[in-house]
Amino acid sequence: AIDGRCASGKSTAAALLAELFPAGIIHMDDFFLPGELRTPERLAEAGGNLHRERFITEVLPHLRGKKPFRHRVFDCSVFDYAKKPRKIKPQKLLICEGSYALHPDFGRYFDIAIFSDISPEEQLRRIRERDGEEMLTIFRDRWIPMEERYFNEMDVRSRCDCVLS
Repeated sequence: AIDGRCASGKSTAAALLAELFPAGIIHMDDFFLPGELRTPERLAEAGGNLHRERFITEVLPHLRGKKPFRHRVFDCSVFDYAKKPRKIKPQKLLICEGSYALHPDFGRYFDIAIFSDISPEEQLRRIRERDGEEMLTIFRDRWIPMEERYFNEMDVRSRCDCVLS
């Protein structure tokens, strides 16, 4: 599992690993919390903006299985589920990548835990380049503070086997 700060290279690292080894990738972005569950109480929780319950039911039971499985994909561009679920084929290596991938609610489902780090300045530069000025403001004011609260309250970095920076 690869957890870490937004724009730190988690998706890129997972894609590179998948090129080197036969690997499937599960993106935590697919488990963004839908609108009907976004209560103030839920968003006040560390990692509260991830639909953890859906990851637990749609992914965790299948990770060590030999059969393909599907999970629903939350599409942030339309703020709803995509029409087609994502199919995950059984592989010797499955990579779960994204912020909140190491949430304690999931238990130790992974063989190795990686934390992807980045300086605050480089993080903001990459977000601006990737998403534009308007989204940078949203990330800076909302998503980054939520991530930082999760990293601190759940002590994510110290529970990892290695840190990429």
